[in-house]
Amino acid sequence: MKIIIAGGGKVGTSLTAELAADGHDITLIDKKSSVLQRVCSQYDVLGLEGNCATMEVLREAGTAEADLLIAVTNMDEMNLLCCVTARQLNPHIHTIVRIRNSEYTDQIMEMREVFGLSLIVNPERSAAREIERLLRYPGFLTRESFAKGQVELVEFKVAADSPLANVPLKDIPQILKTRILICAVQRGSEVTLPGGDFTLQTGDRVYVTAPARELGALLRSLGIITHKVRRVILGGGDRISHYLAEMLERDGIQVQIIDQDKNRCEELARLLPQVSVSHGDITDPTTLEREGLSSADAFVTLTGLDELNIIMSLYADKRKVPLVITKQGHIDELNSVIGELPLGSVISPKQICSDMVVRYVRSMRDMKGETALTVQSVAGGQVEASEFIIGPQSRHRDTPLVDLPTKDNVLIAAIFHRGKVTIASGQSRYQEGDSVIVIATETQNIQRFNDIFA
Repeated sequence: MKIIIAGGGKVGTSLTAELAADGHDITLIDKKSSVLQRVCSQYDVLGLEGNCATMEVLREAGTAEADLLIAVTNMDEMNLLCCVTARQLNPHIHTIVRIRNSEYTDQIMEMREVFGLSLIVNPERSAAREIERLLRYPGFLTRESFAKGQVELVEFKVAADSPLANVPLKDIPQILKTRILICAVQRGSEVTLPGGDFTLQTGDRVYVTAPARELGALLRSLGIITHKVRRVILGGGDRISHYLAEMLERDGIQVQIIDQDKNRCEELARLLPQVSVSHGDITDPTTLEREGLSSADAFVTLTGLDELNIIMSLYADKRKVPLVITKQGHIDELNSVIGELPLGSVISPKQICSDMVVRYVRSMRDMKGETALTVQSVAGGQVEASEFIIGPQSRHRDTPLVDLPTKDNVLIAAIFHRGKVTIASGQSRYQEGDSVIVIATETQNIQRFNDIFA
């Protein structure tokens, strides 16, 4: 497809990389020539310098022939005007807009038909929602949903006292009381799609597919669930803190926000009258202890500085806070550095936003079930989990999985058939209309279902 991306910031660059890798024809618009030079030299895309909200620039970018426009500049108003103008030039174009200001959220949703918006993304709200999901099941480092929320791919770390430590995978069904599939194991920097003889070790990061309804039982079987999160401290008062505090308050969880900007504290106190907001420096241990860090159930670092978030998460881990969540804005660049650090769950608003847009783009390509409906990267990007709808062109339908001629480092993890989740076994089969979750190493580049076969 021909896609125009307006804005070459973190999200725009991430989308350019992912969509160009999928084979789309990309044109990137940005006001700064330095940004265009950097991105276009790295990826095989066209660059256009100018104001993306003007008809002149959008015409030059080929809006009349484009299939999709994605507006992700750092100004909400410009993103909205860009989409409206593009629809004027091409009534059939799909438009995706990033809106970050919470004051606009409700009215933009109400007026999306007026503006002709196909998708509205808010990275901060989406990140807050993801953090809320993690707080519901303390013990999982990441959670990815598939099959309309019925299947989950979760990550946890094998502790020294874990019942899975030094246990071969073939013996795990005797230990756990729920049906799961261990899809991948990250040990240090190496990732393995393990077989039955693989033995887990302390420190391994394990990726498991399970029915969503079984997550609570899985945590209890693993012995990594202690009690529900009842009090959370948010280090930093950014937009994510605002959204997250609202969500947690509705969940009945006590929230405490600490920020060193007095004006921001006053604003948050006005917007969130039921939430405790403290003016203080989260880098000061005295401040954190005064606010009760050691007795908190969870600590979420949400400042605008990645390095500060890392340091404060390490301090919270040292103080034995049960659940730590770390926000990272430049996660791609820091993956090799932070992978071994005890930062708990790492959340990237940029990546969450990019994933939402890429899912929409892939859903536009209706190829009778061949194209991935959802793709999630895990294990530092070394493994991809993809959801496919089985169509008439999908090969080996109604064949036992044990007989499938799949490539190396590719496995089918789960099948969603007529509202029922089946964790895959050798005798499982898929049929037309089923959702199938495929796990593969990133090097296999599985874009269509039939790509899994040798």
